[in-house]
Amino acid sequence: MPEPAALLDAALALPFTGTLNGAAAPAAGDFGVENPATGREIARCPETAPNLVGGAIEGAREAQARWATTSFEVRRELLLEVADCLEAHADELAVLITAEQGKPLSAARAECSAMARGSLEGFSSMDLSPRILVDDAAQRVEAHARPLGVVAAIIPWNFPIHTTIQKLAPALYAGNALIVKPSPYTPLATLRAMEHLRSVLPPGLVQTLAGGDALGQALVKASGVDKVSFTGSTPTGRAVMAASAPSLKHLTLELGGNDAGIVLADADPREIAPLLVRSAFNNSGQVCHALKRLYVPSTLHDALAEELVSAASKLKVGDGFDAETDLGPLANRAQFDIVCRLVEDARERGARVLCGGAPLDRPGTFYPPTLLTDCTESMALVAEEQFGPALPLLTYDEVDEAVARANASEKGLSGSVWTPDIEAGERVAARLECGTAWINQHSAQPTANHVSFPFGGVKASGIGRERGEEGLREYTQTQVINRRK
Repeated sequence: MPEPAALLDAALALPFTGTLNGAAAPAAGDFGVENPATGREIARCPETAPNLVGGAIEGAREAQARWATTSFEVRRELLLEVADCLEAHADELAVLITAEQGKPLSAARAECSAMARGSLEGFSSMDLSPRILVDDAAQRVEAHARPLGVVAAIIPWNFPIHTTIQKLAPALYAGNALIVKPSPYTPLATLRAMEHLRSVLPPGLVQTLAGGDALGQALVKASGVDKVSFTGSTPTGRAVMAASAPSLKHLTLELGGNDAGIVLADADPREIAPLLVRSAFNNSGQVCHALKRLYVPSTLHDALAEELVSAASKLKVGDGFDAETDLGPLANRAQFDIVCRLVEDARERGARVLCGGAPLDRPGTFYPPTLLTDCTESMALVAEEQFGPALPLLTYDEVDEAVARANASEKGLSGSVWTPDIEAGERVAARLECGTAWINQHSAQPTANHVSFPFGGVKASGIGRERGEEGLREYTQTQVINRRK
């Protein structure tokens, strides 16, 4: 990879543009994008006026009508071209992600290369051919997966390219058009990626508009949008659902999580501690399905706490452009303030800090991996989603008690059980009220996530599924063809 500083300077020297009907979108103004490692503005992002949404939808509907007539083979070939294009520009896109989001450069590059290709190849290999329901002497009945039309994709700031591609791939493969709105905290890499993809995608099929809440509301409320795919917080998800209700839009809401891990008494602290730390602090804890609460048997607490501190202390916090960095800064000042508030509140309520516990004394939004014990569910750090590098430890005496406390949250995205007794782990996992239950892993391990695994939450953690055939079919509607013989 070329020198990152030179790559970034070259990337920032070019103007950023939204993509509207295959060309640069007019800008009504601009807004600043900051590097969270320094707190300094690095670029001005063009802002799309909400009144352009109508034109974007019109162009998308025209493109979608043509695209819906193509074969799955044609769609598959296009998605593979998208993967090749992103791979060709992965170095440039990676430095933009690190500059605007803060994560280590290696993780940023993975978003644009291996992770993106995995989604694009994975969805394009799935089967959406008609299902035969009845085929007898009297009739033949088939269920066909038809496209929905125009999809609005609202992207979070923690994985800007990865989340965009996880929505783009199934939407296009199912025959839809897509309008992407990146987070105003991290719009640059997404805008640049779509600039490059103008040479690959048919005009109007994928559009990218940058802006704040007013633009998002215009997309969600527009009658010409058939589906909204939103990834973000639960409060915003509720607002999206309410705004979509008058036009009865299809929805996929991948919302916040407060994932609980339950360690069983026979677990080996030395073996599981590095995995737990990685599960909690990957991407500086800014992962919807990161480990966010850890229930530990009283008899195992001290030994596990010691191993967790040892594992956490090995992680280097620093600028994402430093090759030695494991954890970058929090992606924005608002999230940094939330983590600071929650940790301080827990400390004031009696929690004991085992490591970390205060921001680093340097510019930027750096917060070290933080472990706290003597925690209770009455603390906001436990009851709320911290979305940062702070993990509370809670002790329990009986497994039934731990399961009940884990399930008491309004959220139910993921959970995990840690034990060498797989059968016991499966019994406990089956009782967790969450969309995904892991055993001896949680989120960050390579085997924990794959494009073929459906992902989503229960309760206030969302509606619908991303990934897997279930996620692909979220971008379709079923039409039954019933033919009398």
